[in-house]
Amino acid sequence: MKNVTETSAKEDKLDVLFRMQAGLDAYIRDKRNLDYSSSEWVCKKAQALMVELAEVVEEAHYKWWKNQTEIDSDKLKEEIVDVLHFFLGMCIDSGMTSDELFEIYLKKNKENYDRQNGLSSKHGYELN
Repeated sequence: MKNVTETSAKEDKLDVLFRMQAGLDAYIRDKRNLDYSSSEWVCKKAQALMVELAEVVEEAHYKWWKNQTEIDSDKLKEEIVDVLHFFLGMCIDSGMTSDELFEIYLKKNKENYDRQNGLSSKHGYELN
């Protein structure tokens, strides 16, 4: 059986990320003896995701009233990946597969374009 960190060049990258995240989450749950319901995990990971997003904002130097320094691109990217960890965990804990995420994203992306172009049943997005 393949280790969760081993990948093949032919594997879908999103599938790999989902598998690796599921493996990490299972490892943490086992090592720390954590037992929450799926909905509790989704809530916990949503909270963690918000904290990580705040760290992204901090790394991006959001304080326009402060003397700006150069952004540490590596730290910024690391915080963005932390966001991805918790996002993927929420997907998995809610029962979403990588294929479902992809399909739902495609549908929503089309809807967002339709909204911008006044083609959606939801109004208020189109340009005047």
